[in-house]
Amino acid sequence: MALSLSPCFPHTTYLSKPLSTSKLTTTSVSFNNPLLGFKPVNLRNNQVRCHAVTDLKSASSLDQSKGEGDDRSEEKSKGDRIVADYNWTEEWYPLYLTKDVPDDAPLGLTVFDRQLVLYKDGNGVLHCYQDRCPHRLAKLSEGQLIDGRLECLYHGWQFEGNGKCVKIPQIPADAKIPRSVCVKTYDVKESQGVVWVWMSQTTPPNPEKLPWFENFARPGFQDTSTIHELPYDHSILLENLMDPAHIPISHDRTDWTAKREDAQALLFEVTERTDRGFAGWWGKEKDGSMPNFLRFDAPCVLQNNRELVDKDGEKHYFTGLFLCRPTGQGKSMLIVRFGGTKRSPLAKLFPKWYFHQNASKVFEQDMGFLSSQNEVLMKEKVPTKELYINLKSSDTWVAEYRKWMDKVGHGMPYYFGHSTLSPPKLPAVVEHAPAGLIAGVSASSPAKGGIGTMHTPNLANRYFRHVIHCKGCSSVVKAFTAWKNGLSAAALVLTALAILASSRQWKTFLLLSATLCLGGAYACSTAVAMNTTNFIRVHRRL
Repeated sequence: MALSLSPCFPHTTYLSKPLSTSKLTTTSVSFNNPLLGFKPVNLRNNQVRCHAVTDLKSASSLDQSKGEGDDRSEEKSKGDRIVADYNWTEEWYPLYLTKDVPDDAPLGLTVFDRQLVLYKDGNGVLHCYQDRCPHRLAKLSEGQLIDGRLECLYHGWQFEGNGKCVKIPQIPADAKIPRSVCVKTYDVKESQGVVWVWMSQTTPPNPEKLPWFENFARPGFQDTSTIHELPYDHSILLENLMDPAHIPISHDRTDWTAKREDAQALLFEVTERTDRGFAGWWGKEKDGSMPNFLRFDAPCVLQNNRELVDKDGEKHYFTGLFLCRPTGQGKSMLIVRFGGTKRSPLAKLFPKWYFHQNASKVFEQDMGFLSSQNEVLMKEKVPTKELYINLKSSDTWVAEYRKWMDKVGHGMPYYFGHSTLSPPKLPAVVEHAPAGLIAGVSASSPAKGGIGTMHTPNLANRYFRHVIHCKGCSSVVKAFTAWKNGLSAAALVLTALAILASSRQWKTFLLLSATLCLGGAYACSTAVAMNTTNFIRVHRRL
C-alpha cells in the first residue's frame, strides 16, 4: 500500500517466532517498484524450480513430496489419510488493530460462530467477554460503558473486568449479587499493534503460539495497516491472498506494479511443511529466480517478506502481513499490514486514507469472484480437488493450503480440504438487526455501495466493510463532509451578496470567491466518495 503493494497478495518475507526460520530470511515486494527508488537484489541462488506444464491433467496433480522441516510427530492415521492433533480453540486469533478499538463503546466481534464483546475499562485495559448477558441473553455489545464497567442496556446489569456482575438495579438494596452471576471471559493480549484473543476456556493461553513478526520490531520499520470485513469464507480469502498469479489480471493498473501483460508462469519451491502450516519460495519463470518467501501459520496468518539492498549496499526489510479471522459462515475479517525499514519519499506525499481506499478497491475487484466461489463450495459440498484444476505454475500455495486443511480440518467447526471436507452442520444465522457500535455508526451515517446509498450494515459496501472499523478513515469522512457543507453554505452566501452588491468589482470578487468555495466543496465531495464508494469495473455494462 504505502509501498505500492497490492493488498490482495503478499509480496514480502516474514519470520515467525514459534517456527524456526534460520534458513529462510527473504521475501517479496513488487518488482522494479518506482516508489522504492531502487531495484530488488536477488539474495538467494540455486533455487529448485517447478516448471510450468501444458497438460492440464498433469498440472492438476501437484508435487506432494515431503518438504524440508516436515514434522509428523503429532500426526496420526485416520483411514487412508494423515491427520494432526488440532483444536481450533487453542489458538490466538486477531481481533482488531489496537489503534482502532473505541475508547467509549463496546465492540461486537465474532470468531467462527462465537460472539464476543471487546472493550476498554476506565484504565484503558482491554477485556473480552462472551457477547451475552446472563440475565436474558441480550447482546452486551449493544450496551454502554459507565465508569469503566460494561452495562447491558436491556435491564442495566453491569459487569467489570473479571466478568463479575457488580450492579443489578432490580434487586432489593440489601440483597447481594450471587457469584454465579457473571459472564464468560476470554484472554486477550496486545502485541505489535494487534489485539489477539485465545478462544479456549479450558486450556490456558499458550504464549508460544502468540505470533511475533521480527521485521515489525526492526528499528525504523513503518507500516500502513488497514482492517476489512469481507463477505466470504476465511479459507477462500486466504486462497486469494496466497495467489500471486491473479494479480496482473484482476488488478491490472490498480497500482504501479500490476500489469496484465506480466501474467506468466511462476516458479515455486515448498521448503517446509508442518502441522502448523507451510512455507517456501516463489518467483517469475522469466526471471529464473525465486526471491519471494511466503509462509502460512495456523490458524490463519499469512506473510511475505523480502530483503532488498539499495545502491549504497544497505539492506532493507519489507513485509506484507495478512491476519485473518473467521467470522462465521461466508464471512471473514482481515487485518492487512504493509511496511518496511525504508519508505519512498514519493509515498510520503499521499495521505494514509488514500492507501486505505486503494486497498478497499483491490478487495472489491475480487469480491464477485470470491463470493461466487463461496456459493459453489457450499452448494456442491465436495472437496476442492473435484472442483479445482490446480496448475503447478500458478496454484501451488492454494493446493498446499487445502492439503493442510485435510490434516487439521477435523479440529475446526467446518472446513473444505483438498481431499476431505466437513461442511457446516447448521445453516448460517442472519441477523436482521445487527447490534453494537458498528450497527449504530452504520445506521447513523450514509454508506455508499455498488447499488447506491446504503443506511444499514451491508458487507457489500465499502463504508461498512472498512470505514466504520477505521478511526482514521471515519475522521476523514466526517471532516471532508463538514468542509463540504461549510463551503457549500459559504458559496451560497457569497452568491447572494454578489447579487446585492452594487459595485462591479465587488460582484466579481464575490462571484470568484463563491466559485472557489464550490470547487472546494466538489473536491471534498470527491474525497468522501473515494472513501465510501465501491469500485465497479468499467468494462461492465450495467
